Amino acid sequence: MPDHQTFNLTLVVLSYVVSVLGSFTALQLAVAIPEAQSTRQRFGAIVAAGAVMGVGAIWAMHFIGMLACDMGMPVTYELSMTIMSAVIAFVSCSLGFGIASSGTFGWGKLFVGGLFMGLGVTGMHYLGMAAMMMGAFLSYDMNIVMISMLIAVVASIAALWLAFNMRGPVQMVGSALVMGVAVCGMHYTGMAAVSMDDNGSQLPTHFADGIRGDHLGETIFVLVLGMLIVILGVLSVRQRRRAALSI
Repeated sequence: MPDHQTFNLTLVVLSYVVSVLGSFTALQLAVAIPEAQSTRQRFGAIVAAGAVMGVGAIWAMHFIGMLACDMGMPVTYELSMTIMSAVIAFVSCSLGFGIASSGTFGWGKLFVGGLFMGLGVTGMHYLGMAAMMMGAFLSYDMNIVMISMLIAVVASIAALWLAFNMRGPVQMVGSALVMGVAVCGMHYTGMAAVSMDDNGSQLPTHFADGIRGDHLGETIFVLVLGMLIVILGVLSVRQRRRAALSI
């Protein structure tokens, strides 16, 4: 990236916070996958964990992280590609949870599930980058792209292992903190792979129709935070009811 690009430290911190909270919530939801007593319950648990991990932890972190970067020029985000990047994150994380949790737990399924999830997260990131509309041409350092892909796959395998092996609250908090570092590491490595060359400040045709806003990053953080708090509240109520019934 050009030397004049800078990062908004507040948004960088918020991107890490949302990735940690999203990972913690997804790990809480993943507990229900092996405990499911029917195919329908298992599917619902997989979709819930995949949605929170993919959208709440990874995509939200990605988009806030994108907004944290001052590109040195006006930028907007093409809506359909931005939405598709979130869908890819959701589907790939759901597939990862589904594959890793099928039948008896094994390292082979963990690797395959992590591979699907990691490649999906990588695709989400670079599609999100392609959604940027600005007066510049983008090019990529493929060596750094490959490193970011490797980080995404390793982080995904770690996420799936943690999801099915960590149960205590302290362990889950520690796991979420580690996942936050991994998710942010992949994102900011991917950002480092990009170079931007001025095209004469010629803006794309639909530039004005793109997503933008002075406080868009903070708004996304607040919305996702509210969603995660509601989900954690519902999970807490359910756990208390189960504990009361077991007495």
